[in-house]
Amino acid sequence: MAKALFIIAQKGFRDEELFEPKEVLEDAGIECKVASISTNAAQGKLGAMVMPDLAVKDAKLDDYDVIIVVGGPGAPELAKHKEVLDLLKAAKQKGKNLASICIAPIVLAKAGVLTGKKATVWESPETIKMLEEGKAIFTRKDVVVEDKLVTANGPAAAREFGKKVVEMLKA
Repeated sequence: MAKALFIIAQKGFRDEELFEPKEVLEDAGIECKVASISTNAAQGKLGAMVMPDLAVKDAKLDDYDVIIVVGGPGAPELAKHKEVLDLLKAAKQKGKNLASICIAPIVLAKAGVLTGKKATVWESPETIKMLEEGKAIFTRKDVVVEDKLVTANGPAAAREFGKKVVEMLKA
């Protein structure tokens, strides 16, 4: 059975960008775990409270087939944590699948794992600039799939994002 690790901000993750893709993956038989900077309760932008299964620093990369970074206004905070960036870099080096939604592709860009890859992001001049600084090729679409990478541009694309992650894992 495939396993997915969702990484959420401690405060301000986008609720439906966690819950909708997670439901799609679980319905497809994929085991899902949620990590954050700590195991303290994490609060979604829309008010959901989630108890992370583990802290990012305790995540064992070999336990997962895909690492998914969830968006929301708190997501840029994840790019300030070495353990998040190190996990993403190690995942890329090991050929693991990566996915991110909304503003979270900037976290992947900061980790240097989008070089030369087409990706989308919650669109603003600042986020596009950050993607391009990470050497990604900004692509104006709701969901972009390239190689072992899925990116989506926001909450309206959350369910489709989940479906594309499932397709990637079953490929």
